[in-house]
Amino acid sequence: MSDQANRFLGDSIGRTLIKLIVVSLIVGFVMTVFGLTPWSIIDGVRDFILEIWHRGFSALGRVGDYLILGATIVIPLFVILRLFSYRR
Repeated sequence: MSDQANRFLGDSIGRTLIKLIVVSLIVGFVMTVFGLTPWSIIDGVRDFILEIWHRGFSALGRVGDYLILGATIVIPLFVILRLFSYRR
C-alpha cells in the first residue's frame, strides 16, 4: 500500500505533505498580495462564462484573434528551435 501511495504521489507521504504545505503558503501569500480569494476566482470564472453567453459568443472571436496573433510569433520560433536542435 505504501509503495502504491509513493508511486502515486511521486515521493513519500511525509515529503509530499511538506511540499504541499510550503507551496500552499507561497500561493496563499501571493493571493493575499493581489487581493484574490477563492470566491473571487470562482466569481470571475462565472462572470466570464455569463459574459460570453450574454454577448452572443462574440468574445470567442477575440480568443481566435489572440490565437492567430500569438501563432505568428510562436510557430516560427518553434520551427527555428526544432531545426537547431535537429542538427545535434
